[in-house]
Amino acid sequence: MDRGSEPHAGLGLKVHAPLSPSNGARAVTGEPASPERLRDLVLLRRVRDRIDREYAHPLDVEALARDAHMSAGHFSRAFRAAYGESPYAYLMTRRIERAMTLLRRGDLSVTEVCFAVGCTSLGTFSTRFTELVGISPNAYRRGSARATAGLPPCVAKQVTRPIRNREARPTSRT
Repeated sequence: MDRGSEPHAGLGLKVHAPLSPSNGARAVTGEPASPERLRDLVLLRRVRDRIDREYAHPLDVEALARDAHMSAGHFSRAFRAAYGESPYAYLMTRRIERAMTLLRRGDLSVTEVCFAVGCTSLGTFSTRFTELVGISPNAYRRGSARATAGLPPCVAKQVTRPIRNREARPTSRT
């Protein structure tokens, strides 16, 4: 059995990828994280909380990295290792989630929603929305009112949450 797939320390956990520093994989162990790693995780959490609060404002990786006291490259790698996606992908997911809520309300146009959530390009917004949700913002706006009719807003938000990492399948046009 190779080192990459054996159970670790009787925890019943397996690492399926070969362990190497180059691909960012780390061994799963029962040992506590180093103080430096814990400090980095606290800083990354603060930055993630800032993204959640300020998604509608212009945010760039360099400014977020400064908040975490890291270089932009190190920040991006550490964020991806901690949360499974890049800072930009996380920010866009937050913006799309908020856009879905605004589109369900139905009182704003797609362009108004695009700018309300902090996007500066309608084309990029529409492309990313379609990648995450599986349908265009216009189609979502037309069909969402029927799909969530009668649901409390908190439930509607949960069941319509976008799928991350390009997992949504585009719907066929008929």
